Amino acid sequence: MTEQTFPQGIHVPLVTPFTAGGLVAREALEGLAHTLLDAGAAGLVALGTTAEAGALDAEEKRVVVETCVRVCQERDVPLTVGAGSNDTRSSEAALAALARWPAVTAALVTVPAFTRPSEEGVIAHFARLTAVSPVPLIVYHIPYRTSLPLSVATLRTLGSMPDIVGIKYAGGGISQETVELLGDLPPGLSMLAGDDLFVSPLLAMGAAGGILASAHLATRRFAELADAWRTGDTRRARSLGHTLARLSAVLFREPNPAVVKAVLHTRGLIPTPDVRLPLLPAGRATVAESLQRLGEVEG
Repeated sequence: MTEQTFPQGIHVPLVTPFTAGGLVAREALEGLAHTLLDAGAAGLVALGTTAEAGALDAEEKRVVVETCVRVCQERDVPLTVGAGSNDTRSSEAALAALARWPAVTAALVTVPAFTRPSEEGVIAHFARLTAVSPVPLIVYHIPYRTSLPLSVATLRTLGSMPDIVGIKYAGGGISQETVELLGDLPPGLSMLAGDDLFVSPLLAMGAAGGILASAHLATRRFAELADAWRTGDTRRARSLGHTLARLSAVLFREPNPAVVKAVLHTRGLIPTPDVRLPLLPAGRATVAESLQRLGEVEG
């Protein structure tokens, strides 16, 4: 296990840019990573949902991780890598493989999907993973994808495990459970907003940061938002939060990361807007509105 670091600030779950021939655009990925860090991102996430990780083969995943490792080593920033599945044994193998990259600082691991174990099974799953993982874990709680909502008690149990340093919380809104969890987090655990639309209220309630696909765009403004809540500049934070929420809403109007990739391509940051099936390219109207909202944020 590497030395634990407790994640904070805005981390960007990188898209995987593709060439016109459908290959991973390694140079574009590297350039995008540097651009985001220059704009104030606190760290990067490779092979998250936004990366279309499920549509990448093993070699493509290696290229993505090695590219991100090189950038994060050069910039001395944390790199989190998505790993794991609904099967504990294969998740153990995926995490063990991260040992080849000492620069990886954490693994983002979803609550098991589709299998739908009991909450006790989820706890046992993560207990096994922490025993073998070479890096600390960030639990990805996203019940509208996993069909497995977890109780506050279970999330606290997971957060109290010594090798779990964070929870990426994407509950689909602000609920009573959200309030209860943030009101009494286990010591040393970071909650990171995972629903872009709700990052501002979660920061106001005590979240340490966020892992946000929207932060590919207006990265500096998202970093300013986190800093404003941290320093108590509530007037600035509220104004920024509302403006950024309007941007995030349109970026997620179609399945992620189609709209984000289209806007990045329009801005010349990646060579194509392409996504892999079963995702489809973003519609022109959505892209046009996204650019309008982005102009409002940056203006």
